[in-house]
Amino acid sequence: MRNSTRSKVAPFIVMDVMEAARRAEAEGRHIVHMEVGQPGTPAPSGARDALARAMEREAMGYTVALGLPELRARIARLYQDWYGVDLNPDRVVITPGSSGAFILAFTALFDTGDRVGIGAPGYPSYRQILRALDLVAVDIETAAENRLQPVPGDLAAQDLRGLLVASPANPTGTMLGREALGALIGATQAAGASFISDEIYHGIEYEAKAVSALEITDDCYVINSFSKYFSMTGWRVGWMVVPEDHIRTVERLAQNLFICPPHASQVAALAAMECHEELEANMAVYRTNRALMLEGLPRAGFDRIAPPDGAFYVYADVSHLTDDSRAFAAEILERAGVAVTPGLDFDPARGAGTLRFSYARATADIEEGLARLERFMAAR
Repeated sequence: MRNSTRSKVAPFIVMDVMEAARRAEAEGRHIVHMEVGQPGTPAPSGARDALARAMEREAMGYTVALGLPELRARIARLYQDWYGVDLNPDRVVITPGSSGAFILAFTALFDTGDRVGIGAPGYPSYRQILRALDLVAVDIETAAENRLQPVPGDLAAQDLRGLLVASPANPTGTMLGREALGALIGATQAAGASFISDEIYHGIEYEAKAVSALEITDDCYVINSFSKYFSMTGWRVGWMVVPEDHIRTVERLAQNLFICPPHASQVAALAAMECHEELEANMAVYRTNRALMLEGLPRAGFDRIAPPDGAFYVYADVSHLTDDSRAFAAEILERAGVAVTPGLDFDPARGAGTLRFSYARATADIEEGLARLERFMAAR
């Protein structure tokens, strides 16, 4: 049987790096993982305990398509607590991870052939999901002076039907302040395009609180997830906030595409939202690791880095060291035993000269990884 043209998406290179690291570990080597964008901690203990109790008394069958009402209400309360936003819980849609939210958002907002702007560097699956839906991903080449984030001038003559912005961003960790985010939202709306805000790294900030698009406008889609701050990557549960007049549209799509989000994951997610002490202990580790990275990477020779305001990544310009980041990452894995991600995942045009380093693991792993990188670069 033939394959569709829209199925011809590029591989997610970081997954290939993870597989190479797994093979090395199977051969008995100790690998320090700086490639994968997930916390090194499990779901909060309170979440796991709540699910264990629920499984004793519930069948864990289908929920309604938009998710458990009590979880939607609790997420609405989070917007009041974090941002001072009074949010109608009806606007909250629980999704199978943020990936499910992107599929719902792109399907609800855009028609075949529509052009959707995404910042480069940026999360690679944006581009591939858009392609799989017969939409056109328009890479907006961001500049260092703009903190590797889009600015309104980048949108001119792009003929966009939508713009997707992430703050804090993957792979850079840079954030947009209220004025910069507001300017982008205004420029997008003035062009008659839809604005989507990827906020899955909210909660993981260091010197300033991330701004939600909902603080500025209700006329947007906001996507978030329990994967990062709540440390629940494999549970595959996220959420999306949509305008009130889009609720039924998204509900119809969710009913047919997913039936519902995973019931068990929703139960755990609801309990995770009350595990503040454990989650903040994770943040203390990230803060320590970030300080180690900002000191250790330049000492090793990786000194051209984006300012990581949030998330748990450092994005480094290594174009003075290589013109093939994939081969360079393979060399680092082979010789140093450290797995890092080539920038080609995030920026097809300039990614051959960049690497992403994740510091989401235990502090001892980060210290060991930095020591190995320093020895590797000294001997190179």
